Amino acid sequence: MEIKIQAIHFEMAEKLEKFIDKKLSKLAKFNEEIGRIEVLLKVVKPETALNKEAALKAVLPGTELFAQETCDTFEEAIDRTVESLLRQATKYKEKQKNR
Repeated sequence: MEIKIQAIHFEMAEKLEKFIDKKLSKLAKFNEEIGRIEVLLKVVKPETALNKEAALKAVLPGTELFAQETCDTFEEAIDRTVESLLRQATKYKEKQKNR
């Protein structure tokens, strides 16, 4: 699985990159069909709360899954988007079994 991380309006720390890799490995274990995951991290408005935005796009054969969250920290936003993608992947997997 290929992981592409893009940080907008800030320099990403190595610690955050390791955190993202660890969380995304959950998705890879759950669904081996995921070929690529694109991560977009953005600071919306630095002077306010809830200013860290994370968007994840997982590319599977025949479809793409997408989740986006805005939270106080990037770690929280990543956690929520990964959970959302896990739910979407579960639904997708069940639909494929029923065909």
